[in-house]
Formats: sequence, structure tokens, C-alpha cells
Amino acid sequence: MPRPIVATIHLPALQHNLAQLRQRAGTARVWGVVKANAYGHGITRVWPALRAADGLACLDLDEAKLLRELGWRGPLLLLEGTFEPRDLELCSTLQLWHVVHHAEQLDWLAAHKTQQPHHVFLKFNSGMNRLGFDAPGLRAAWARLHAMPQVQGVTLMTHFANADRPDGIEAALRAWRLATEGMQAPLCLANSAATLVHAAATAADWVRPGIALYGAAPDAPTHRAADWGLQPAMTLASQLIATQTLATGAQVGYGGTYTAPKPTTMGVVACGYADGYPRHAPNGTPVLVQGVRCPLIGRVSMDMLAVDLAPVLAQGQPVGVGSEVVLWGRSRSGAELPIDEVAQAAQTIAYELMCALAPRVRVIVEHQEST
Repeated sequence: MPRPIVATIHLPALQHNLAQLRQRAGTARVWGVVKANAYGHGITRVWPALRAADGLACLDLDEAKLLRELGWRGPLLLLEGTFEPRDLELCSTLQLWHVVHHAEQLDWLAAHKTQQPHHVFLKFNSGMNRLGFDAPGLRAAWARLHAMPQVQGVTLMTHFANADRPDGIEAALRAWRLATEGMQAPLCLANSAATLVHAAATAADWVRPGIALYGAAPDAPTHRAADWGLQPAMTLASQLIATQTLATGAQVGYGGTYTAPKPTTMGVVACGYADGYPRHAPNGTPVLVQGVRCPLIGRVSMDMLAVDLAPVLAQGQPVGVGSEVVLWGRSRSGAELPIDEVAQAAQTIAYELMCALAPRVRVIVEHQEST
């Protein structure tokens, strides 16, 4: 039999999350962000569940080509725009909308010969200080784009650095309003956090949720995904492959980072950092064994990790080799372990855990709600 670790992608959860975000977005159209191979879920797996989106947003041309080959005919946005002049040929051929965030992209577009006018998302740097024009540069770029026969339409966009905080967008919004005063164009402001935390302040023509589509809270740990009505789109599950009783004082794993304070029944799980589970997850990181929360003990190794089985044994449940272990997501019993909680314990974020899912992990797709 194959190694028991498996990731399940829940398409009904993706559809549910998209519907929740559309409701939060009001009249705005919704981009479904599928960059980073749909946040580790797999573009080819998830795109049928995102067909109700008004557009799909990705990072590079390979992702865009794949989506067109899969049959997506709606708007398709390149979030970092083009990387060299010849990319514009594919933008024309594949009818891609693309972000313009620096002067060289303007030069490439001005020199581009095309029969297909381009739709451009012009990006303002509102404080992230990553990509985008400053206020004078934005106005100059706006004027250039409107003078180009290659350009059919311009949408204005920005990206908030601190939208996960209740007061995190005030300064950025002030800068945005000053920079865009008098410019009449469609607007695209809100990522997942802004869509959920600041819906009224960032109301616009488009929103572009990413992480929330996949069932994680963009403002964790302030809110849980369930607080926003979101469901986990990925479950990472495995099984116990061994159990043993530790004597008082026995240590577990490389470096002996856990010492049993009393006789302890321990389970070994077929999951390690080579599967994408965080090596730095500390003692106490939660997992579900037969739907019951149990703490991780010892250092995560390449292929295995260990858990204290006391909580599940205390409930009188039979447990042994073959017992279900959920690393994050939903157990067969219906119990859930939010990926945000695992990420917080490991001092990282759900984005990283999703994207780190290793190629060796078998993936199955759930098309209907399990009963």
C-alpha cells in the first residue's frame, strides 16, 4: 500500500468560501487568486471550484497558459505583470490583463505592436514599498497609458501592507486618495484581509482574495477562519505507524527535545518535514488523533513525528497502528484543526504551510461534501 499520508482538497469548501467572500464584497467583482499553484492546492485541481469567480489572478505566464488550456475563458490577471518585453506577445495571444508597476513595463508596452489592445492594472505604492509607483510616478504613468494605442483600459490598484489590523489601512488609504484624486477608473484595492476586515473602507470594482479562498483567516490569530464563515479547503492526514510506552525520563527524537514527565503512551505518525510539515513545530503543537486533540512531542524529523496519545486514551477510544491522524483540516469524525492554529504554534503562517506541501504527498480531490 502507499505511504498513508494524503492531502485532500475539498472543492465544496472552496465554492463555499468564494460565496462567502462574494457576499462580503458587495457589488465588487471577485478575482480568485491562484498564484503559487493555487496556494499549494493545485491549479488543475481547484479551478473547477472557482468557475464562479469573475476572474482568476496568477503570477506568471505558465500559470496563465495552464488556465487557458484548462478552459478558463474569463478575465485572467498577471499580478506582477510582464517580466520582459516578449511577454506582451503572450498577453495579446492569451488575452491577459496585466499589472504595470514600474517604468520599464511602460516602455515595453509603448514599443509593443499588437492587434489586441491591453487592459492594464496600474499599481500605486501605498506603503508596502515593494511594487508600484509613487504619487508623481502614478500620474505620469496614467498619462502615458492613456496616450498609448496599445491600451484599451486602465484599472487602478494598490496593496495594503497591514490590512490584517483594525487600524492598518488608514494611512495607506489617505495616500491612495491623494494620489488618485481626479482619476476616473475602475478600482481594485482589497486582498483577503481588506475584503474581510475593511470591507466598507475598501469598496471598489474588484476584490482579489487569496488565502481566504482556501479556508485560512488573513488576520489570524485575531480571528479564526470559522469566525469569517470559512471552511478548510485542504486536509493533511496520515496514520499512526507505531506506538510505544515511554518510561519516565525517556526522551523523544533528535536532540531529545522532549522528556517524558511520567509513563507516556506515544504514537509515531507517518509525516515529516519532507512532506511539508514544519520542522520547527514545537512540543505541544496540536494534531488530531481519531478526532481528539493530542500534542506533538519531540522534534519533527524528515519522515516522522511523534504525539502524546494520553488525550485520546483518556476518552476511552481504541488507538493503535492505522489510527487516523489529522495534521490540519477536517477529520472523519467532523472535528477540525484549523491550519492557522498549527501555523501559529510553529511561528509561521498558513500561507507557508499550504505552499510547502511536498510533491511526494499523495493528493485526492473531494468533489462532494462528505457525509
